[in-house]
Amino acid sequence: MLLDSFSEFLSDLTLLKALAYFWPFFLIDMSRYLLLDFIVLIFYIPKRYRKRHAYAAARRRLFRERPLISVIVPGKNEGKHLAQLARTLTLQSYKNIESIIVDDGSDDETPLICRRLLRQGKITRFFRNEIRGGKASAANTALRYVRGKYVIHLDADSHLSPDAIEKVLLPFYMDDRIGAVGGDIRVANVNSTLATRFQTIEYFKTISTGRTVSSELGILRIIGGAFGAFRTDILQRLYGWDVGPGLDGDITMKIRKLGYKVVHEPFAVCYTNVPDSFRKLARQRFRWNRSLVRFRIRKHRDILLPSKNFNLSNFLASFDNIFFNLFLNMKWWLYLAQLLIIDPGHIEIIMLINLVLYGVANILEFGIAVALLAGTMYWRELALFVYLPLIPLYTGFYIRSIRSLAYLLEFVCRVSYFDKWNPWKVSNVVRNLE
Repeated sequence: MLLDSFSEFLSDLTLLKALAYFWPFFLIDMSRYLLLDFIVLIFYIPKRYRKRHAYAAARRRLFRERPLISVIVPGKNEGKHLAQLARTLTLQSYKNIESIIVDDGSDDETPLICRRLLRQGKITRFFRNEIRGGKASAANTALRYVRGKYVIHLDADSHLSPDAIEKVLLPFYMDDRIGAVGGDIRVANVNSTLATRFQTIEYFKTISTGRTVSSELGILRIIGGAFGAFRTDILQRLYGWDVGPGLDGDITMKIRKLGYKVVHEPFAVCYTNVPDSFRKLARQRFRWNRSLVRFRIRKHRDILLPSKNFNLSNFLASFDNIFFNLFLNMKWWLYLAQLLIIDPGHIEIIMLINLVLYGVANILEFGIAVALLAGTMYWRELALFVYLPLIPLYTGFYIRSIRSLAYLLEFVCRVSYFDKWNPWKVSNVVRNLE
């Protein structure tokens, strides 16, 4: 029965009908997330190879100058990850590093672990906020004590590849206009659960490929907190981080507003532990997505408005995020309503074809990521190829539903100010100021 209906549907499908039935894929998603990435990386990969001598010269300047680098690690209840993080810092190819860990009121063994690491000489300084102030407060505590020319911000549940710090610093020595550099964030607990496998594939698409493309186009909008490098003088000029959630994108936009460039470095690799259940992942993404409304539409709405300080690249960085993540996220609900109105009898067939189209697109996008990151991906990551046909269900239904709810509640109720991710007293003060 279904096979007969499928054959009948395909036989009656013309080009115009195909566009009417599948316009979100052909007119928007394929163009923005497949063709654009492919075109940009066709030019980027050879250019990267041609610039190998420039990278080598930058490396020589870095090691000749040998500036002190301040690595700051704010965190709460992340004690189990800190030993591995400290070990990878001691194994870095670039050695002139000071490491500052700030414990933001943990109730696990973080203080004991950090004091042991301090005695062993594996970290430089350790501070503890007895009363939790939130991630921004912990990061700003560390910023008060940094002595380095550059600050590298790491999440406490992350660790670095041996040459990560060296490589994340090189762009600073290739362009004086760069104010911040984002490292490539990949999943450490790849094979823990189905949720972590899906996130691994997603990170390759949205971070490794997506941020590289955005960086090339000059519209990179976020330096991830898991691994980001900043000029210390710029951070001090901005008085550090404002209260989040969404503080990573916020500090990036403030740096862009000062006229500095922000770039992504795909070969400076950081591994982070992602949520290992779909329930934990939902809480994380609910928090992340609310920040688009809070920061890009409210706090930094001036970027979108004409003024004497108008900057086209800043406008495009925010507009790209708002248009494709917010407005086009809502298009799917309109699209479903359209199908229910114009052809409810074939909705199952249309959705099945959509899954096939997006499945093929995900395979091609994964191939693009493999080509970009050649030599830096492990077999455990390459083996995730078998999960690619399921990614449309993960991103198209699960992630989209969380995103839509987050946007709606933030617009209507400003729920980010009541998130337990920050202490209530901190969020309450910020809510009254913003």
